[in-house]
Amino acid sequence: MRNAPAAHETEQCEMLTLVTPSDADSAPGTASPDDRRAVAAILAGDERAFEELVDRYNPSLLRVARGYVSNRTAAEEAVQDTWIGVLRGLPSFEGRSSLRTWIFRILVNQAITRGVRESRSVPFSSLGDDEAAVDPERFLPGGAWATPPRPLEAVPEEVLLSAEARARVLEAIAELPAQQRQVITLRDVEGWSSAEVREALDLSEGNQRVLLHRARSKVRARLEDYVNEAAA
Repeated sequence: MRNAPAAHETEQCEMLTLVTPSDADSAPGTASPDDRRAVAAILAGDERAFEELVDRYNPSLLRVARGYVSNRTAAEEAVQDTWIGVLRGLPSFEGRSSLRTWIFRILVNQAITRGVRESRSVPFSSLGDDEAAVDPERFLPGGAWATPPRPLEAVPEEVLLSAEARARVLEAIAELPAQQRQVITLRDVEGWSSAEVREALDLSEGNQRVLLHRARSKVRARLEDYVNEAAA
């Protein structure tokens, strides 16, 4: 029965974004002129240039690290180790990827190492092939919707854009399995392109698509619950 509703899932799970995402098909590219200037400044001893880099990426690094380790303290330590790795690695930075992607690859390696020590880390290959993106109970035996999703286009904009709706979305993201949380955080919270996420997290295109689809489906279900509550 699971194959029957798959098309419905794809149609109904609209993109749930908190920022405008980058072009999903764009390549991650190489280091930009700004990247190269930042690297040159840091290597020349410009402490302010390094502080600006930390200010720009630290919150995002912390969000991603939380998916690999058991608590915020361990995530902060992974991020701190990442910045140490950045300083050590900058002299050999060749610009074959953007500086942001390069930094996040260091973070992922650091967080995985720390997560393995805690026996918390789960390989990205474990996608849960039997996991349904949408609760099977929402479908009839023939595959049609028993309780179809409420079209979000019909929901008043002030409801969808409210602080409460945003809080529900972020809460739902925080409760996702680690791999799904990492992908949806970079795509829909940070606004990364598909190619950037694949490179930073070392994912295949298919794995990233599955993880993102399942994450968005679950977040959409939580948002739908909120919308129904608001309309009651």
